[in-house]
Order: sequence, then structure tokens, then C-alpha cells
Amino acid sequence: MFKGIFTAAALAMTVVVAQAQDSEVSWQHQSAGGVNFSQVALKDWAQGGEEALNWTLNINGNSARETEKISWNNTYKLAFGQTKLGDQGVRKTDDKIDLETVLTYKLGTMINPYFGATFKSQSASGYQYGALGKVGVSQFWDPAYITQSLGAGYKPIEEVQVRVGLALREIATRDFNSFSDDPQTAKVEKFKVDGGFEAAVDAVWPLSENTLLTSRLGIFGPLKELGDTSINFDNIITVKAGKYFNINFNLQIIDDATAGPKTQVKEAVAVGLSYTFLE
Repeated sequence: MFKGIFTAAALAMTVVVAQAQDSEVSWQHQSAGGVNFSQVALKDWAQGGEEALNWTLNINGNSARETEKISWNNTYKLAFGQTKLGDQGVRKTDDKIDLETVLTYKLGTMINPYFGATFKSQSASGYQYGALGKVGVSQFWDPAYITQSLGAGYKPIEEVQVRVGLALREIATRDFNSFSDDPQTAKVEKFKVDGGFEAAVDAVWPLSENTLLTSRLGIFGPLKELGDTSINFDNIITVKAGKYFNINFNLQIIDDATAGPKTQVKEAVAVGLSYTFLE
């Protein structure tokens, strides 16, 4: 049922987009990147401590096209970071591939239908470190989360966008099958499909002339197991400290039964170089 609905919706949106291509409206692109770096080097340091090296690279961008009837918005968030502390090997501290596309048909009202898709994964192998050494827990496309959604969007104010709809979510794995496997069956499932509902709230809010809050709350509730509703709440405050410098405060909270029984929290503060490629 879900697959039939989404196939029909995708075909309908394709026709709408094809009709909208006639208007002379160009794409608007925005892209910015940043590098955060810190180092501590010690020699004969009587107070103790360990040498440390940390770096993080991030690129965020947006490509949008607006016509009289169609709004097509594409966003991408990429990040990768590593750290080396003392004699320990290099460890990954950040790794994000987050892509989203949303196609909205303008009815001329406050509520408009949309079709959206997302892809989330990581680019390098991830490990957990314990007394027995490191244990692999993830790698590229393992796991990968893909969603397609169809519903209605509402923009109460210019800075906030709300979407609610039906959704399909696929979880693809290769070696780390705990994200997709059903423990109730003897077969190991490397691919899982859930039908459910999606809710998303996006906010881009200038707090001051040099301070910007970017926030996203994403919720997916599988119809078969609403108790396993996943929540991803990602917040970034960026403070411009000059033309090429910024300060980033990031707080991300993830509650997802497919990733583990505990709520995950990541907090980071970074100071580094920033550059806008397109605006």
C-alpha cells in the first residue's frame, strides 16, 4: 500500500516539475565550509598532560529553485573529524553525510503538499574503544538510512517550516546488521523497510547580526512499532567572529531504537576558519 502511494506521488511530482521547467527560473546555490583545528605539544612538561591534535572539516550547502507553482529545495551537510591523544592511534570524532530533497507544490494557501527524500550515512569506519581494544560498529553505507515522505507543509513564520506526512524508511547494512536485523527470525536481514509517519520542524533563525541558529527536529514513527519512534534533534549556533572566523556550538540528541537502547547526546564547541563558496 505504502509503496503504491509513493510511486504514484513520485510520478505526479515528476509531471508537475516537467511542466514547471518552462519558466525561466534559475537555481540559487549557497555553500559554505569550515575547518577547525587545535594542537597541544609538550616537551619535558613538569605539570603532566598529553599531546593532542584535533581537526574537523564541514561543508553545508543548499540548492533551491522557485517557480510560480513549485518550490524545490536540496540541502547537504557533510562533516568529518579526527583526534589523536598522546600515544593513542587516530580516532574519528565526527562523520556525517546528510542529504535531503523536498519538492513542494504551491496551492496558494498556508498549507502545501510536498514530497521529500533523505539519505544519512557516514564515510569512514567507526569504532567503539574498550579494555579489549577497538570494535567496529559502522562503515560507509553500513548503516544507511533512506526515507521518502509525502504530506503537507506549513510555514507559520518566515524562519520556521513544519512538515507532517506518511513515510517509508529503509535501513541498509552490510556487515553491521544489528541496525536492520529482526531478532525474532533465524535469517539475518541486511535490509529493513518500515512504513510510518514523519514529522519535521526546520528553523533558520538569526539571533543577531552575527549569530545564526540552525535547528532541525526529525521524527519517524513506524506504524508496526510506534514505541520505537526515532527522534533526531540537531542544533547549531554559529557566531561570526570576522570575515573568515566563526565559533560553532552544536548539540545533537538522537533517540533511535535501531541504533541502541540509550539516548545519544553529542555536544561540541569549535573555533575555526570558515569560507563561503557560493551565496
